[in-house]
Amino acid sequence: MFNKYSNSTQPVHATWGLVLALFFTSGACTSANAQVNEGKPEFIEATQRWLDNAVSSVRPAGGNPLRMEVTVGELDSRLRLAPCARVEPYIPVGTRLWGKTRLGLRCLEGSTRWNVFLPVTIRAFGAAWLIKGNVASGTVLTEADAMESEVDWAEESSPIVALPSQWVGQVASRALTTGQALRQAMIKPAQVFQAGAQVRVVAQGAGFQITSDGQALSAGVVGQPARVRMDNGRVMSGVVLDNRTVKLEI
Repeated sequence: MFNKYSNSTQPVHATWGLVLALFFTSGACTSANAQVNEGKPEFIEATQRWLDNAVSSVRPAGGNPLRMEVTVGELDSRLRLAPCARVEPYIPVGTRLWGKTRLGLRCLEGSTRWNVFLPVTIRAFGAAWLIKGNVASGTVLTEADAMESEVDWAEESSPIVALPSQWVGQVASRALTTGQALRQAMIKPAQVFQAGAQVRVVAQGAGFQITSDGQALSAGVVGQPARVRMDNGRVMSGVVLDNRTVKLEI
């Protein structure tokens, strides 16, 4: 994701916002000559068509297009909107068109200018990994813990973790249950050694590499920084590569 395939689902959300921004600023407006209480206004049906067209080309970074579904809700039945010759949709500030959200509609040409919000649900179906059985918090995940299936990526705000390389070997950050789709908020890197452990320190620079021994002064998590006391007493910081190696950049 939406960050679909992550590394991050951000490209999906960015693409979606850009598509809509370009679409809605290219003159995609319609007329409305009916009040809300007289049945569904013409601009509601037009808005559905606009959204369907806008999301049809959304593609997660590095993956296949998601199967998008847009459901337009109803305006508050208590509203009484004056006739309007031109209604313009817009994305409210701070709103992300993903999952249950809203779209702004404003009258640009009418006897009375008005501005309303329309509830919208955006669904984005694509391949993901579902937990096959209950997994306790702190468990290191293996390929046997999940199976591939199609899910709604937009059902929750946390991005989907779409590739096995992104979650195999990671630790469940909370208890997981059967049928849950794996998302970034559900996993974290595994701790591979504790403070006090003996580790190998690799110092690498331009054209050389030096290996030495040291003692970890902090817990080691793959890909995260850790502090190490060298044999000469000097304290260094580096990045954890595996269960006994810390890499220093010189």
